[in-house]
Amino acid sequence: MKHILALDQGTTSSRAIVFDHAGSIVSVAQQEFRQIFPKPGWVEHDANEIWATQSNVAADAILKARLTANDIAAIGITNQRETTVVWERDTGKPIANAIVWQDRRTAAVCDKLKRAGKAALIRRKTGLVLDAYFSGTKLQWLLQNIPGAKARAKRGELAFGTIDSWLVWQLTGGRVHVTDPSNASRTMLFNIHTGDWDDDLLALFGIPRSVLPQVRASSEVY
Repeated sequence: MKHILALDQGTTSSRAIVFDHAGSIVSVAQQEFRQIFPKPGWVEHDANEIWATQSNVAADAILKARLTANDIAAIGITNQRETTVVWERDTGKPIANAIVWQDRRTAAVCDKLKRAGKAALIRRKTGLVLDAYFSGTKLQWLLQNIPGAKARAKRGELAFGTIDSWLVWQLTGGRVHVTDPSNASRTMLFNIHTGDWDDDLLALFGIPRSVLPQVRASSEVY
């Protein structure tokens, strides 16, 4: 009988749960990881640590259930959504720590955009309020502040993702760069009416489309 593996990648810990065909919990494993606070109002995670803890607990949960990877029919991912990761496509190495959803370093950028009258545009296209909580200004900050990042992104050398994209990239050995609408809709770059990345918002934040994941259905074979 096949089982389902759920990966719950949260803000303070990674957890894995194995379910049987009836939806009953067979096993659970959980591991905490570091919270990084470089400056007041800044919150970061080590994306490699996120993957290490998530892969560890997945293996532990499967072992506890006395199963092997061949017994897993599908993997479901639930994750902290707005946290922002940028990595090199050729090596899979993050160019900096992930900027966590709690991070407020781009609040002044959001205030400037509000004064410029951009809040209504963003609300109309994304359904979101203009705030540093979301991924758009976090990605903008990384591209502007990590040396060479903007040029590398334009050349297609870098990949951006929220945590779901980062995990799928790792799970597929770097073959798949995707997200789903529920995560894309928290970036402040996704048009909820067209179901695609919005060119006007990408221009507003200075984000090259080449860095973005493909938006796919929440449930499919990637």
